[in-house]
Amino acid sequence: MTDTARILVADDDSAVLDAVAHSLEHERFEVETAQDGEEALEKARASQFDVVVLNVMMPRLFGTDVCRTLRGESDVPIILLSARDAEIDRVLGLELGADDYVTKPFSMAELVSRVRTLLRRRELDRTADGRVRQVGDIRIDLSRHQVKVDGEPVHLTRSELRLLTLLSEDPERVFSRREIMERLWQSPYVGDERACDIHVSNLRRKIERDPRNPERLVTVRGMGYTLLPSVSVIKQ
Repeated sequence: MTDTARILVADDDSAVLDAVAHSLEHERFEVETAQDGEEALEKARASQFDVVVLNVMMPRLFGTDVCRTLRGESDVPIILLSARDAEIDRVLGLELGADDYVTKPFSMAELVSRVRTLLRRRELDRTADGRVRQVGDIRIDLSRHQVKVDGEPVHLTRSELRLLTLLSEDPERVFSRREIMERLWQSPYVGDERACDIHVSNLRRKIERDPRNPERLVTVRGMGYTLLPSVSVIKQ
């Protein structure tokens, strides 16, 4: 990351907003703030950001609604903040296309770490080595960030693509939930490992013929997940 990353932070709690902005600016990020959902959406559309941090419960427009709208228009990494720790809220946030979900109260070190992780992941995506991986009838173009299943293009969120890419590194190998979260987040702050199950469920809906009876992304009970069958690498 040679250029200064631009971060949009939206929260209606001015104390939280100021603390987050100050922490990110201390790390030499360029920070823009918004105090409600409509302002956040307007600013996200008007300028280019490297990461967007959204509080879930905001006036005028919920952070989840902003996330849903932005995900339909952009692949910008999104972190949702919420004081609610219910699993259904995490599921909803990740299903809407958020890349990460952080529960309040959180340490500023944790949030900064997660922002840096998303930036590193985006940089790795931009510098993919031009290979195409073929896992059975799943074709992953690492340089173009495109996936085809049975020859048909499939739109994945950035987190779903990263998960599929990780599993395709070593097909038939079982990856534990903890390992998946650590590898994807590249951080000690991996959060709730159940988020891994949510990302897997989201990915299955897009790559499986019948997500309820997966044949490609398979659960190994008590151990984790594996991608079937073996991978081959095709040079462009």
